[in-house]
Amino acid sequence: KYLCSSCNNVLKKALQTLCGHRYCSACLSWIVRNNKNAICQKCKEEDPGTLSEESLLAEERAFGDAAINKEISELKVRCVTLGCSWAGIMKNFEEHQSLCEYALIPCHTGCGHVVMRKKLADHLENGCVNNVTMCQKCKRSLSSSEYQHHFQLLLDYLCFGLGFFQQNCSAPLISRDGCCFSEVGCSFRGSMEKIKEHEKTAVGAHMLLLLQHIRQLKASLFSATKTANSFIPWPELMISELENKLHVFENIVAVLNKEVETSNLEIAAFRRQSELDQNLIRGLELKIAELHRCLTQKDAGLSTLHKSLLFSEQASYDGIFLWKITDVGRKLQDSVTGRTVSLYSPAFYTAKYGYKVCLRVYLNGDGTGKGTHMSLFFVVMKGDYDALLPWPFRHKVTFMLLDQNNREHIIDAFRPDLTSASFQRPVNEMNVASGCPMFLPLSKLQSPKYAYVKEDTLFLKCIIETN
Repeated sequence: KYLCSSCNNVLKKALQTLCGHRYCSACLSWIVRNNKNAICQKCKEEDPGTLSEESLLAEERAFGDAAINKEISELKVRCVTLGCSWAGIMKNFEEHQSLCEYALIPCHTGCGHVVMRKKLADHLENGCVNNVTMCQKCKRSLSSSEYQHHFQLLLDYLCFGLGFFQQNCSAPLISRDGCCFSEVGCSFRGSMEKIKEHEKTAVGAHMLLLLQHIRQLKASLFSATKTANSFIPWPELMISELENKLHVFENIVAVLNKEVETSNLEIAAFRRQSELDQNLIRGLELKIAELHRCLTQKDAGLSTLHKSLLFSEQASYDGIFLWKITDVGRKLQDSVTGRTVSLYSPAFYTAKYGYKVCLRVYLNGDGTGKGTHMSLFFVVMKGDYDALLPWPFRHKVTFMLLDQNNREHIIDAFRPDLTSASFQRPVNEMNVASGCPMFLPLSKLQSPKYAYVKEDTLFLKCIIETN
């Protein structure tokens, strides 16, 4: 899945076509540019009989495959260049390729040589035929190696005389009417014969002049010689040598600059791709956030439907309601501590289109019964059909706490006070509760002699006379 359907190499900037196959960005661009109505080669190979419009290749019909690109960027790879031991992940490989010291690269001077990157400087300095330098004395164009030899001849000339140099260099350096050691202070002038005779007889004086000159140069130019056998050239030769070195270094810098430019272009391309990937990721994150909001809304809707379903299952439409309360011990403790003082029952109705009501219980009591009794109240709620019902509410209400051994039920009843606001038509969601604040002593509720609470559960029943 990591290979291009065209070049069969590892995908680079993978694009996925409508038919589901993947191509390098450059490969797809080349195919489309050079083929009219190009057909996916993989589709042809897999099943020519199933070719469809989706098999037509076009750049605008393909999209970047960010997932595959990410997987490829994290693949473990190693450099296969002979001698190189680099290993890492794919996203760092191209950077390594531009820096690999063992990679073979062509010499930028056009000499035709292909050399290892780490040996390029040595090649430019010693072996490149196109890397030439002009001798400032004899005006000859010389390669790096030739110049080194030529420079040594100039040193030999300085030490051993014009005759030795002329055997190895075709360019005359010194005027024929002056001593070849005039450069170091000898003032003798004359014909060639007299100069040759002078040079033979004045060796000692010339050596002293040369020694004095070398000491002066050594003091003014260098703190120490490079090796025991090296000689210090005169300033013009030293400048020429430095110019030669500078020329070599300039060529090396030119190569490095080209590689830096290439690297910068690749980095810029990576950054552009990274920006595209980031934009794609942000787009996907927005879509995910939108989907999350939709799911949250649907969850809320499902929760509402679930509550409605439970209400429908528990709702009573004949004025008789049985309320099962579980975890009585915990809920009683919550009522004592004030964490949950009271509990509301599900709503129920006196008839299908009748009054909507519910119960409210204080397990630790309320008002005059707080801390000593269980309090039980009746609540009139706002219903859908209140406009059609007579007000105030005037039906008799009976409360029952069931003994689960069917021996002694607790029963209490009351008729509504027609002047009380608790039984008028509701303005808010529910009226103020009204009922029995001292419905049952807590000592009796918790007594083992009775079975009002069994298996941590109790049952309250409400009966509304609708006749």
